[in-house]
Amino acid sequence: MSKYLLGIDIGTSACKVVLFDFDGNVLAAQSQEYSVYFPSQGYAEQNPDEWWTSVCSAVRTLISNSGINSADIGGIGIDGQSWSAIAVDKSGQALCNTPIWMDNRASDICEELLKTIDEDSLFSLCGNPLKPSYTLPKVVWYKKNLPDVYKNTDKILQSNSYIVFKMTGKITQDKSQGYGWQCFDMRKCQWDKDMCKDFGINPYFLPEIMECHDIAGAVTREAAAMTGLCEGTPVVAGGLDAACATLGAGVVSHGQTQEQGGQAGGMSICTDTYTADKRLILSTHAASGKWLLQGGTVGGGGVLRWFDREFGSGDFKALDTLAAEVISGSDGVLFLPYMAGERSPIWNPDAKGIFYGLDYSKTKGHMIRAMLEGVAFSLKHNLDIAEQSGLCAEKLFAVGGAANSPLWMQIKADVTQKPLEIPFSDSAAALGAALLAGVGTGVYNDFDHAVSKTVKITKKYAPNTENAEIYNNMYERYLELYTRIETF
Repeated sequence: MSKYLLGIDIGTSACKVVLFDFDGNVLAAQSQEYSVYFPSQGYAEQNPDEWWTSVCSAVRTLISNSGINSADIGGIGIDGQSWSAIAVDKSGQALCNTPIWMDNRASDICEELLKTIDEDSLFSLCGNPLKPSYTLPKVVWYKKNLPDVYKNTDKILQSNSYIVFKMTGKITQDKSQGYGWQCFDMRKCQWDKDMCKDFGINPYFLPEIMECHDIAGAVTREAAAMTGLCEGTPVVAGGLDAACATLGAGVVSHGQTQEQGGQAGGMSICTDTYTADKRLILSTHAASGKWLLQGGTVGGGGVLRWFDREFGSGDFKALDTLAAEVISGSDGVLFLPYMAGERSPIWNPDAKGIFYGLDYSKTKGHMIRAMLEGVAFSLKHNLDIAEQSGLCAEKLFAVGGAANSPLWMQIKADVTQKPLEIPFSDSAAALGAALLAGVGTGVYNDFDHAVSKTVKITKKYAPNTENAEIYNNMYERYLELYTRIETF
């Protein structure tokens, strides 16, 4: 009889493998880093085979260190970063590195496509604008710039579906990752092959769509030898990292909102009604029958990681300590966290990170706190746009590495003037992936049952109303600063 569920999270900087019991307790965890490559301005890509090598290493180490019997793992769920475009041939071999979510190489492609494709009709179908960071423009870029890759492509996979393939030998496409394709009918959750023709891409590239909790296949003998997993272990289709993190945060009901603080930042509001806004991102939830209205920003833990790499000591707690010594509002220092352009709601691939308000009196602590506040302002910006669309977040369930910083969480609560609650596990995406496996294999009756049994709140942050005026004023200056330099 199985005892455990395994969640695998394919993040931007590393994969994380987490073993859970059926109550959602973390029994063991292992991560393995890999590289992001920036070969040209606007490019950001990764090697999918490096993901797989890292997953194999992390799973082997987890099993070895934990001493568990891999036969006791009852199911495996895999989540992954968005908007990959992994071109594989008929043997399943990746033909090139994949552009990832922060890649903007297809900017010119989008401009050309919008000369012949009606943007309003497109948005009506897929609920999302045509932007270079999405999957479909990247495939058109292959056709124009890598004709041999395009010619030899059999299917285009997403990050999680590539690992599912390596685990099971099965080609899949889950619903929650469909939003990367502007030929995905968001209401029907079906491919629109006529739209594929309008874009000039081969509809055969599109795998069959599955529910996130559907069992895609089982661990093959070859994958078992490489990972230490038991041959025949069920593997579900999995889903988008933000959708799985939302599930892992316990967000499954209309109006509940997940706040994400990983490498990137953002939020996901669960809704049982179709709600699209061109300034935001719409996907289906990993939990069946729901949508997520999302704000996705490039500014998250990555900005702090960059600052520490260039100016720090590798001690993130020390950065927090320095920032805590500075008053709310950072003595007027502002930071625009657009370190790889920006996604929602401004959708500007050319936006840049900016410090404003520096003088000789300012310290490293001022810069760090301004970064924390700038990411919080980008979160508020997305929440404000969502409210204009009719979805108001009353409370935020925060996940990701940033949730481990009490200072950052309090800043986000103060900037948004919304209470934040922290689930007990900071492995929310991996937990969400594991819950998909639990629902798919019958461990849980449904998603409400899965969440009620596994998600527990351990920390709460109430907004400090005394800081509301300070941050409201700084937020207005934050918006004005971007507006003034937008065309610079």
